[in-house]
Amino acid sequence: MKKLLAFIAAAGFSLSAVAAPEVYVIDGSHTFPRFEYTHMGFSTQQSRFNNTTGKVTLDRAAKTGAVEVLIDTKSVDTGSTLFNSHIQGEDFLDTAKYPVATYKSTKFNFDGDKLASVDGNLTLKGVTKPVTLTVTSFTCAPHPMLKKDACGANATAKIKRSEFNAGKYAPAVSDDVTLTFAIEAIKQ
Repeated sequence: MKKLLAFIAAAGFSLSAVAAPEVYVIDGSHTFPRFEYTHMGFSTQQSRFNNTTGKVTLDRAAKTGAVEVLIDTKSVDTGSTLFNSHIQGEDFLDTAKYPVATYKSTKFNFDGDKLASVDGNLTLKGVTKPVTLTVTSFTCAPHPMLKKDACGANATAKIKRSEFNAGKYAPAVSDDVTLTFAIEAIKQ
């Protein structure tokens, strides 16, 4: 009987040491996916999307997680109303037909305790392709204003816009596009 109680106590102790996955909801006022490309060799243009939703699930003890980001493509912000409508047109984002772009992870990759990259699928303009995000910073801590746990990350990837049926004017307007995700999420 003592052995059984000792086993149950040990099992209970080890189960309590296992962390459960935590769910974080993306904070749309601090999450802005951006994209940049070269314009006819003259300059690097940078734009962003102003409306993003989604969630992050993270189990730091197990070193696993998942992220789903939904980007309102109609919220593209180039800094010019005229150019916003141009980017939303059929040749590029075709926001009338594809109002949402998504990124859904398939695997979190850790280097020790540090999140190093996220493998996943980007769906843009109805085309889904695997894209690996390289994580350049990742922090989880109590949010000083909200008094809740929060996580934030910056990650980058390179894609070819022609692979997403948005390659008009390439190569004068570069086919290579750098994506940068700046994400903050609040624990639920």
